[in-house]
Amino acid sequence: MTESVAAPTPDAPAYPSDRTCPYQPPESYERLRRTGDALRRITLYDGRRAWVATNHETARKLLADPRLSSDRTQDDFPLISARAKGITKKRPGFISLDPPEHGHRRRMTISAFTVRRIKAMRPEIERIVHGFLDEMIAAGPPADLVSRFSLPVPSLVICRLLGVPYADHEFFQDASGRLLRSTTGAEAQAARDDLENYLDGLVRELEREPRPGLLGTMVTEQLEKGTIDREDLVSTAMLMLVAGHETTASMASLGVITLLDHPDQLAALRSDPSLVPGAVEELLRYLAIADVAGARVATADIEVDGQTVRAGEGVFINGSIANRDGAAFERPDAFDVRRDARHHLSFGYGVHQCLGQNLARLELEIMLTALFDRLPTLRLAVPVDQLTLRPGTTIQGVDELPVTW
Repeated sequence: MTESVAAPTPDAPAYPSDRTCPYQPPESYERLRRTGDALRRITLYDGRRAWVATNHETARKLLADPRLSSDRTQDDFPLISARAKGITKKRPGFISLDPPEHGHRRRMTISAFTVRRIKAMRPEIERIVHGFLDEMIAAGPPADLVSRFSLPVPSLVICRLLGVPYADHEFFQDASGRLLRSTTGAEAQAARDDLENYLDGLVRELEREPRPGLLGTMVTEQLEKGTIDREDLVSTAMLMLVAGHETTASMASLGVITLLDHPDQLAALRSDPSLVPGAVEELLRYLAIADVAGARVATADIEVDGQTVRAGEGVFINGSIANRDGAAFERPDAFDVRRDARHHLSFGYGVHQCLGQNLARLELEIMLTALFDRLPTLRLAVPVDQLTLRPGTTIQGVDELPVTW
């Protein structure tokens, strides 16, 4: 089934929407949340109608429903932009696969992301964080926090974990940015081709000369034994490389903006460092930067609170909406570092829950603690309303964040 196309209407508004504040959802999302219906109709860029979940309980149920597919190669899969359409026929990473293929590919990588393995990385991540802070402080204010700190820290961390040469970071950061933020399908496809060619070359190097890192392990334990082919290994590597630095970098930058714009909450963290892990969870809930990751297509009719999602219809799970549900979080629009926000949906839920969530948590804890400890007078160098925000069709964030101290 393919949904008919139509122009946006008040009952089916355009989706997604752009933010006007770094840490607040668009007003259109607030209107969807306030309707009281478990699902609401929306209109995508190409005129197709789809559904969006409007509360936490419904979103969580749908994320765990096997009748919703993550396979974006399906003709009916809902797309949010021309960029997304440009790469639909490319070999997907496992985030865009359904069971059992999804589980098979995910299990090949999970040993690198266990709680024990990530905890063991703390000393190395601390060295990386303080190393970049040393350089930024030595250069003196003002500084662009994105290019000097928020982006290079997770880039170097994921390079170390995967075994990707950090010397190539300028290339893959640029290609990742073009892939996620291009405006046309052709631009997105060109960026993906650049990344694929780079990672294919790296895999071939690892076949000739194994090196430490998850990719080298997958070459010797999976590729050479025939349990994965080269194209699937490259798509898995791309998913981990791109997601492993883009999302954490965006969270770090927006987290700094949020804390600086809520000085009472920042003061609480400075006076009681034990609040930091909980504050990271609250930032994840409050910021919900990866709304675009929650797309699904129904493979069968699904009844949801008296409404019917027909087979072939698209469904979106939006963290900016689900994480602001008053039934799940008291005073949901307040930023409160003392809140128990652990049941947020920013990492998803069910079989597709984010593989790298433990790494992201640890990086953010270390980054935010070190940054505010070493730069207690840190402040934005421009007003918040002058920051350029990314569009709603990509990972939320800023590409530049001028700061001083």
